[in-house]
Amino acid sequence: MTESHSPSNTTATEAAAAGAAAGALGEGGETRPKPEDRLETTAHLLELPDGSSLTYTATAGTHVLTEEPEGEAYARGTAYAELFAVSYVATDRGSRRPVVFAFNGGPGSSTVWLHLGLLGPRRVDSGDAGALTPPPFGLLDNHETILKDADLVVVDAMSTGYSRPAPGAKPDRHHGITADRDLVADFIMDWLTRNERWLSPVHLVGESYGTTRASAVAGRLVDRFNVAPAGIALLSPVLDFSTIVFAEDFPAGNDAPYLHYLPTYAAIAHAHGKHPGRSLLEVVDEAEAFAETEYPQLLAQGHRLDPEEKREAAEQIAALIGVGPDWVERADLRVEHMAYLAEVLREEGRIVGRIDGRFSAPAGNLNAATMETDPSTDQLGPSYTAAINQYLTAELGFTSDVVYEIFSPKVHPWSYKEFENRSVEVASDLARVLRKVPSTRVFVAHGYHDAATPFHASEHVLAHLPIPTDDYRERIRIEYYEAGHMMYIHEPSRVALGEHLGEFVRGE
Repeated sequence: MTESHSPSNTTATEAAAAGAAAGALGEGGETRPKPEDRLETTAHLLELPDGSSLTYTATAGTHVLTEEPEGEAYARGTAYAELFAVSYVATDRGSRRPVVFAFNGGPGSSTVWLHLGLLGPRRVDSGDAGALTPPPFGLLDNHETILKDADLVVVDAMSTGYSRPAPGAKPDRHHGITADRDLVADFIMDWLTRNERWLSPVHLVGESYGTTRASAVAGRLVDRFNVAPAGIALLSPVLDFSTIVFAEDFPAGNDAPYLHYLPTYAAIAHAHGKHPGRSLLEVVDEAEAFAETEYPQLLAQGHRLDPEEKREAAEQIAALIGVGPDWVERADLRVEHMAYLAEVLREEGRIVGRIDGRFSAPAGNLNAATMETDPSTDQLGPSYTAAINQYLTAELGFTSDVVYEIFSPKVHPWSYKEFENRSVEVASDLARVLRKVPSTRVFVAHGYHDAATPFHASEHVLAHLPIPTDDYRERIRIEYYEAGHMMYIHEPSRVALGEHLGEFVRGE
């Protein structure tokens, strides 16, 4: 039992020490219980099609992270977060093989998508656009798992999955770009130490806002901890928000999103039969050529554009993206993505997916200016939700009395305070890592039908990184897939992407 002291004879340092003995001090100075790791380890065997097998352990649970506060008001080693992760380690392939740390984005998304859609040794049977798997849903062996080439750690950001603040701590301190970056970097450092893996090449894999996180975390690892990532894989990336955020949220005059989304609109139109007799690549190439030459000049003229020229431009854009020219002209040649997804199949009474434009669903309001919901996430979410909850409990032995947050609204508002009065971007972090660490390589995966993070915007940012031209050509590999944001739900794309990531991790 700890001896109690009255406030009159207890210093701040003594109070901190007493708090550490009992656990730690809360945000209001109260003593809170000391949290402990909750980890479950299970052994598994994956039979591969070539007749070989992969034996591995899976460790699922919450990792307690502690910090060293600057002042005397807190005890040294105060717990501040319980981060949920699943670590897969091959048991027969050596202790110096690469380690992949993976996370999705949102902000507010758990890593269930990369975990059970692409990287892990088990995957969800979700089906694809127009051919969804109905309930009851199931899990399949993933013969393309990255575990064949690297150990894998899938991490859920704060307030997603089972990740929560330590007792007495507040979650919103981690709900922002810099604090989130630091939390994930701290977890990686902690994991490498606990598992004695400091000699293993470290790879980061992010999807969507997870690519924003991966680039920022890579910069933090290099700048603060002198840890050099071997590779950074960016799936459906967003590296500069000014390239994808439209005028209603950005100062007027930023035409970049309209330019960068146009090739994606053309690809989506192709997926819904708007370009009969033409290949996807023919349509995309034409749209990209227009977006890079004529389109910027047209938009730059504003009210100076001759009415006849404007009409001709509207007709050209409409033909590319599969809508009526009157609608394009009324939009002042500037087609916003949520409006487009509501318009392109309006005559059929349907709306189109943002995460994956190959998906569609009946419209609730045929006159709605923008899509009311995203058919792709609506149709895919149930299979992933069922699979992760069943998998963690039945196969990995981890249970919790809190909800596994697939998408968590609790992270909002997400803080970008460090970017006040300027665009949110991490391209500078990525470029700085490439300049500082000559061995770091980058892999980029784009889905043609991704209306959340359009591929042309990413191409533009990557092509303008402040790095040598030779580095851009030799150290950055870019691949494209005939699917959307989560390109791995399309079976041919999933297999191809799995092969490409394996090559990347192997250094091929």
